[in-house]
Amino acid sequence: MKIIRAKDYNHMSRQAANIISAQVILKPDCVLGLATGSSPIGTYEQLIKWYEKGDLDFSQVRTVNLDEYVGLDSSHEQSYAYFMRSHFFDRVNIDPSNTNIPCGIAPDEAAECQRYDSVISGLGKLDLQLLGIGPNGHIGFNEPDTCFTKGTHKVALTETTIQANKRFFQREEDVPRFAYTMGICDIMNARRVVLVASGVEKADAVKAAFFGPITPLVSGSILQLHPDFTLVADEAALSKV
Repeated sequence: MKIIRAKDYNHMSRQAANIISAQVILKPDCVLGLATGSSPIGTYEQLIKWYEKGDLDFSQVRTVNLDEYVGLDSSHEQSYAYFMRSHFFDRVNIDPSNTNIPCGIAPDEAAECQRYDSVISGLGKLDLQLLGIGPNGHIGFNEPDTCFTKGTHKVALTETTIQANKRFFQREEDVPRFAYTMGICDIMNARRVVLVASGVEKADAVKAAFFGPITPLVSGSILQLHPDFTLVADEAALSKV
């Protein structure tokens, strides 16, 4: 595990964007695993700036997103499909047909999980997986469990996750209670993993995941076993380690 200590959120975002941009430059047709939530927004903003300057070309890049809320159409403003379009895809020259996100309104949930697993396997190894971390130490929506789930699956969101995400919705009852998420096996199969963490509210999760025991109760802890894992965190997120 490599740790990059950043001064603040903006510095963290730039450091993570440096790693991703190098991947795109070295392999223009790379496969990127992408995350949503507030943590990676600054990273996407930096990548967009470099694209606008002509430093980056995403025309051959292929992407696969970690997760999507069950029950939200891709046009819903709180869906992760909408998030990715507004925060990244619509602002660079990526081919929409090269982007992949679970379908939140798939009529057959088991079939959707199988379909997404097939999409991931069809792309081959992810060259780089970008992650954030939840307050309870989850990666993707792999909530605390008794085992590490291998493939794409539907998960019931914990109360901790619901409380953390309710700020994005008008009412707490509007927060979806279920999501599709990429499994731990797919994340661990990525050639390189980069996780961004910012703020004192993530300090407990960082300590538990990367300086505690490896346990499915803290799904992020499995990254301690990844051969090329980089934690990019600001001083506040590292304040308890």
